[in-house]
This record gives sequence, C-alpha cells and structure tokens, in this order.
Amino acid sequence: MCGIIGYIGEKQAYPILIDGLSKLEYRGYDSAGVALLDEDQLEIMKSVGRLSKLEEKIGEQVPFGTMGIGHTRWATHGRPCDMNAHPHSDCTGEYVVIHNGIIENYQALREWLKTEGHLFRSETDTEVLAHLVEQYFRGDLKAAVRQVLEKVSGSYAMVVMSERDPGRLICARKDSPLVIGLGEGENFIASDIPALLKYTRRTIILEDGELAEVSRDNVTVERCGQLVTKEVFNVEWDVVAAEKEGFEHFMLKEIHEQPKAIRDTLRSRITADGLVNLAELNLAEDEIWQLRKVVMVACGTAYHAGLVGKYVFEKLLRLPVEVDVASEFRYRNPLLGEDTLVVVISQSGETADTLAAMRLAKEKGSPVVAITNVVGSTVSREAGRVIYTWAGPEIAVASTKAYITQLIVLYLLALQIGQSAGLIPEAEIMAMTAALKKLPMDVAGIIEKEDVIKEFASRIKDWEDTFFIGRGLDYAVALEGSLKLKEISYIHAEAYPAGELKHGTLALITENIPVIALATQPDLYEKMWSNIKEVKARDAYVLAIVNEGDNETGKEVDDVFEIPATNPIFTPVLSVIPLQLLSYYASVMRGCDVDKPRNLAKSVTVE
Repeated sequence: MCGIIGYIGEKQAYPILIDGLSKLEYRGYDSAGVALLDEDQLEIMKSVGRLSKLEEKIGEQVPFGTMGIGHTRWATHGRPCDMNAHPHSDCTGEYVVIHNGIIENYQALREWLKTEGHLFRSETDTEVLAHLVEQYFRGDLKAAVRQVLEKVSGSYAMVVMSERDPGRLICARKDSPLVIGLGEGENFIASDIPALLKYTRRTIILEDGELAEVSRDNVTVERCGQLVTKEVFNVEWDVVAAEKEGFEHFMLKEIHEQPKAIRDTLRSRITADGLVNLAELNLAEDEIWQLRKVVMVACGTAYHAGLVGKYVFEKLLRLPVEVDVASEFRYRNPLLGEDTLVVVISQSGETADTLAAMRLAKEKGSPVVAITNVVGSTVSREAGRVIYTWAGPEIAVASTKAYITQLIVLYLLALQIGQSAGLIPEAEIMAMTAALKKLPMDVAGIIEKEDVIKEFASRIKDWEDTFFIGRGLDYAVALEGSLKLKEISYIHAEAYPAGELKHGTLALITENIPVIALATQPDLYEKMWSNIKEVKARDAYVLAIVNEGDNETGKEVDDVFEIPATNPIFTPVLSVIPLQLLSYYASVMRGCDVDKPRNLAKSVTVE
C-alpha cells in the first residue's frame, strides 16, 4: 500500500532514499517524506503530492546524514496533506516512524497517550507509534519498540529511528511486507525488492511477528525476544526489468512483454511429449479424487482471472467452482474442508484480503494452492503449494502481464489435475498444450496491430460512459476490459452478460455510445450476434472482438478486430490484449497518468 525505504551506512542517505522511493511510488503517491540523522540531529522533510513535489520543496537544501528513512503514502487514516505525511515524530521530535498498514486500536491508544501528556499533530494512526516509542524509551530503542508492539493491534511494516539511540534502525512487520537488503558497510530496508536492486541482491525477508535491528555492519532478527537465524535470499531479477526501456509508460512496456511472460510461465511445465508437469503442485492422486468443489479467491484483476478459471475448471474437470471476492469471502462463513480446493490468486502475494481468505481456508482444513508472481511473498510462504507466474516485476498499477500469466497457470493447473486423475484423455491434453505454446506468437501478432487499436481509442476517448458485453468466457474478459478502461482513463465503463441487456441495460444505450462486444465463443455465437443487433438497433457505436475468419459480425458493427484462431477455451488470453491497448491509448489521449491512476495503488496490503 505505502512505500518504505531505510538506509544506514557510510554514504549520504538522501539520494538513496529518494531513489528507493522512486521505485516504490507505485505503492502510493498521495504524499512523501524523509527523515535523516546527522550527528545526532534529526531532520524531517515531507510534502503532499508526488515524490517530485518533495524534491522541489527540498530544492538545493539537501539534508545530510548517513542514515535515514523515507516513505511514500497511500492515504488510509487522514486526508493527503503535509501534516499527515510520513515520517511521523513524537512530542520531542527525537523519535521518527514510518509505517505501512493499519493500527486498529489507534484511537484508544491515542486517548490514553493524551492523558499521559502527549500532543498529536496529525489525523493518522501511525503517529500513535511515535508517541508510544517516546513513552516507553528508557535508553534502548529496540526494547521500546518491543513494548510498542505489545500494545498495538492491526497490521504494520514499520521502521523506527531516534537521535537518542543513533547507529541503528529498528523495524518490524505483521501482515505487511518488509525486506532487508544486505550490503558491505551498509544495509537497507524496503517494503519491496525493486527498491533495493540497484544496491544489493542479497536480502532477508521478514516474517510476521519478527523484529530486526539494522546497523551498518550487522543485522539481527528476533521473534518473541529470541534471536532467529534467517536465510539470505538472492534476488535473480534483472535490474533493467524494472525500467521502461524506451517505452513511454510502464503499462505499454508490460503489454509488450506479455509474449515473453507467457513463454517464461510455460517453460519447463510442458514435457517433450506434450503433457503437463507442474512438479511444484505436489497434489497426490487421492487428494484429487476426494475433491468435490473448487473455490477461487482473489481481488480486482486477479478475481477476473478466477472467473475465467471457473469456466475452464468446470468444463475440463466437471467440478463445481465458486469464485469469491476476497474481501467478502471470510465474512459469509464459507463451506470449506478437506474436499474443497481453495485457489488464491495475488500478483504481489501481499494482498491483505486474499491473505486473510487463505488463512481461513487453511484453518478449515482445505488444501490451498497459491498463484503469485513474487517469490518470497507472504502468500508464497504460507500457502503450502505455490505456482509462480514468471511475469517479472510489474510496475504499472493496472495489471496486464500478471493477469495473462495467471490465466496460463490456471489452464496448467486444470490440465495437471485432469491429467493426474485421468479425467482428460492424453491426446486432448497434448492438443491443448500445443495451443498453449502457440499463444506467445499469437499475442505478439495482436500487439503488432496496436495502431489499429489506437484508432479505435480515438473514437471512444471523449465519451464518459462505455459498455462491454459478452457471454461465457467473453463475459469474464469483458469485466477485465471494463476495469482497465475505468481505472486508467476514468471513463465510466460497465460490463454486462450480453443476455442481460433486456433487463435494464438497454435503457442506457443511446446514439453513438461505445459498446465493445466480444464474440469469440462458437457455442454462443448466434446468441451473441442477436445481442449485438439489439445495441445496433439503438444506434450504438459497436467495436466487436471476433475470431479470425469471422466474416459475418463485421457486417453488423462499426469496427471489428480479429484475434488469431485458437481453442475457444484459450481466447481470453488473446481477446484481452486489444482491450488492454484500447484502455492504454484512451488514457493517453485523455491526458491521464497511465502508470499511476488517481486514488489507486499497486498492492493493496490493508483491508
């Protein structure tokens, strides 16, 4: 949700903090701030707005200090303003804290601290942490933080620094990610690995309930007061993968990276004879045979991937599938147990609601399979069974290549279960894996036609309402297409099952209003064609996404875009590409900030 960076070493900290925050700004950009310690003197600088506003505010008066902390915020408690920006300090200004998460009992703590004489300046829950450190400090910063953690409830990734105890940073986590980067004569703290890659690849990933002391030459980690030996995780990402490589926006770069992302996700998971090999799944045949239901849980774009997964699993495995929004899942007392496979999907592996849903499923005895893009993330460590999407770092807030690779993993998972249980004939599996291996080339071919999509975008950019319609798998893709358009272009977009038009939606179809119609499913084609005629009868502008060789739909619509022919079950991988590009170019034409849409953050690590 928010971005955290910390440094302690021999270099000047300010440039390192700013550079780290620039890599983390996708996590939040309502405000930004830094605090540096120079010769036992703390200096705090912060500003509402993007990181560039903070840099402008500081100007040439660059603060000195070889240790410091920085933060970029996505507002939860308190409106975006200078006062609510992090870092937060205590009454004396001797202790500073940055924090990602939500302190659930902050109001009660705040009232108690006021009776102890503490004065508050902000509306945030985080400021409570700084005052608690002041309240409990008795000469040892780590001991004070330990006491603070005993008082608070909620989620946190936090870093504390004090002029009263210089030479070390104290950090802790619970339900929010925090990573320590190991250097020579210097060490780093960050909420996400990309902020560290310029300086080190050697990292320690903190687990829930762990507290760490970080100095120039040493890092110690403890849990419940006992030292913990941590494994050093070596990051193998290419640093260049987190840069734009000449593209105007990260989103466009990531759209273009999708053929490679699909190839990487498929690599080594299809054998030479065309069968599926998800060795990491480790689902025994008796576990598969006892399954009576599958539940897929996710948020946002990942939820839409789950909807595609529902169609695929039910068609191939004949198992009933529920798809749940993670934020609702655990509040309806779901029916779970050993016979229900729960598939959780999260790009970051840190989505708070998805993590909570996963933990509930484990408590109720359900086998859990996690689909995530981030090695070492919380979901990957807790799930038990993990299938990684090898999409590489995704920086743009609007997900593209993560979504595509989630679909690929869901296909592989369904095929692996069907293969292991003998539910799908081998010849059918080999035909489908052959089609899967062709998808990267098909996706690349669609991307080569982006100028055509750009022209379509020019026809919808000035509208404030747009509709997406489809049936079956096409409806699932329509939902993702509408989300992409609204989240980055701010055009109000809604997706509907095409068969529901008569139940109210037709009242909103007026002359030239854009309707994007997906018609790629052969068994639903005639029904979909009738629905397209319904909106054309109301003089809508209709852009249809159809299969290559469809010579009929184009006669009924204003514009048509063909996708390569493939097994109908795989068309969601192809039909979403023009919708991603349509949203991207509409956003650019409207002058929106494509990579950092307003009010949104890449990873939602609080409820």
